[in-house]
Amino acid sequence: MAVCLTISSCKVGRDYTRPATALADTFRGTSKRPDSTIDTANIAVIPWSDFFTDRMLMTLIDSAIANNYDMQAALKNIEIAHQTLKQSKAAFFPEINTQLGGTNHQWRSRDFFASPSSGWYERGGHGEPPEQLYMYQSQYLSSISLSWEMDIWGRMRRQNERALAEYLQSFEARKAIQTQLVAAIAEGYYNLLMLDAQLEVAQRNLRLNDSTLQIVKLQRDAGEVSSLALQQTESQKLVAASLIPELEQEIAIQENALMALTGAMPDSVYRSSALMDWRMQDSYDTGVPLQLLTNRPDVRQAEQALRAANAEVGVAQAYRYPSLTIDATGGLNAMLPHNWFNIPGALFGGLISSATQPIFNRRRLKTQHEIAKLERDKAEIAFQQTVMEAAHEVSNALVMINKLNEQYTIAEQRVATAQLGVKNANLLFKSGEATYLEVITAQSNALTSELDLVRIKQQQLVAKVSLYRALGGGWK
Repeated sequence: MAVCLTISSCKVGRDYTRPATALADTFRGTSKRPDSTIDTANIAVIPWSDFFTDRMLMTLIDSAIANNYDMQAALKNIEIAHQTLKQSKAAFFPEINTQLGGTNHQWRSRDFFASPSSGWYERGGHGEPPEQLYMYQSQYLSSISLSWEMDIWGRMRRQNERALAEYLQSFEARKAIQTQLVAAIAEGYYNLLMLDAQLEVAQRNLRLNDSTLQIVKLQRDAGEVSSLALQQTESQKLVAASLIPELEQEIAIQENALMALTGAMPDSVYRSSALMDWRMQDSYDTGVPLQLLTNRPDVRQAEQALRAANAEVGVAQAYRYPSLTIDATGGLNAMLPHNWFNIPGALFGGLISSATQPIFNRRRLKTQHEIAKLERDKAEIAFQQTVMEAAHEVSNALVMINKLNEQYTIAEQRVATAQLGVKNANLLFKSGEATYLEVITAQSNALTSELDLVRIKQQQLVAKVSLYRALGGGWK
């Protein structure tokens, strides 16, 4: 017994240890602290319901988490993995079967060896010659059997370890989907606000162009300008007018896209804020790169896949070693029906223990073991790649936030200068000191600069969301 316990404590394969990562102490693009200390505060730990403040945006995210089809499929995957985990845990228990049957006829020839005590026989009258008469035997059986395989090399423990890792992996997959979903909803909503702002700019510019056109018409009628001036002014107005249906089309498509993410049919989306109402921070708490290993669901998912692959190596290795199985059977057995439940006469039982050692199986088990080790190496590569990509995403988002802040400052100056140019051009045009071409050019510059300002504001908000998602925020 002591030997069996000692053997059963063995476990093939190596226990999982997290491989070393090449993460730095800080993210590239992080603002340097004057005291040279590392700030571990991280916006990723903020729940999405606190990170986002727009009421409609929060409603859309909440609806998407509850109704999005990818989220629903992820929940089903968790349930599937849970069932597999339950089955893996049950492998440690013996397998028990029962059997109940009777009147199982077996016809045998006279030449078949049978002693008088081996069964109950009668002559069969099937028309055969006497020397070929058949005998039949009836059996009545009720039994219970037990089969238990001892986990000598820890194969079942490794299988359970693999199932647990796959179960946790399905949880991380759902979290990863939610972080992507939250970010997609936020980006779509900010894009909708940008389109609204651009539509407002286009409509305001159209009204300005229409006012200029009326002045040019009066000047043409007075003979102060030619018909060419009127045609060019009308062309500028049509350019501004063409933006409106284009933006309205994009707005409708963006609204439908948001509805699709929430699992709803196409519909309009209410906006509880305007794009230019948002104010951006100069910097955000990013913590340290090592926190990606605990905050990023896709990193945790890749690590659980590595755990499962590592456990599979032990499973494949254990199949190459001997297995010990104990089988026990007991019940009632009789040839005559009235003796079926004659206790103790009909009682029978048996206990068998067997050890099986694979010797030659055309290299199948060795191949499976070698492939499992290679799959573990691949899983480690995938884990390292996921960590590296996560660090790159954070760094890229930080660079975007810093540079977009600079661009926004310049864009605000451009808008102020362009609007002043439009005002001055109109005054000079009305007094006859500027041509219609100067007015058109000023209005075109103002339209472009205002559209660029709106676009940069939207990119700032998207970069903020990208940083939040890249750090692992959105699943809490």
